Amino acid sequence: MLRLSKKADYALISLAYVAAAGDKPASAREIAERHDIPVELLAKVLQRLVQRGVLRSQQGIHGGYLLARPAETVTVAEVVEAIDGPLLLTVCGSEEERCEQFAKCNIRDPLHRIRERIQSALTACTIAELGSIRPDEPEPVPFSTGGVAIAGRARRP
Repeated sequence: MLRLSKKADYALISLAYVAAAGDKPASAREIAERHDIPVELLAKVLQRLVQRGVLRSQQGIHGGYLLARPAETVTVAEVVEAIDGPLLLTVCGSEEERCEQFAKCNIRDPLHRIRERIQSALTACTIAELGSIRPDEPEPVPFSTGGVAIAGRARRP
């Protein structure tokens, strides 16, 4: 099973929150309390994102975290890699490591292509898109009526 780490999950949740806050800095405590995340762990995750140039921190009484650049330019792939390192599906997923089956492996190349597809999907999704997803608001289901697609419910002519 391919699964994001809790730290990567917390990073994405935090970035969506910071993006939604706009120009108002969000503190680690504020984000942690809002999303029931351990504040000490979240502070480490946020500092890692600052080190990687995704966030910037603002000191002072009204301090906190702000996006270092527009949410449309920060990809999910970039965030996951900043927290967890490169995406790997198998031991031989990196150039440095090879397993004892490497010479005879017939699935290595297909698995590399799968990894590339996953990487592409994560690269195509930005923090701005994550911030626009509201769990309490289902996405409209498109219907087709007479060749005209309508979002929401079908209308009769």
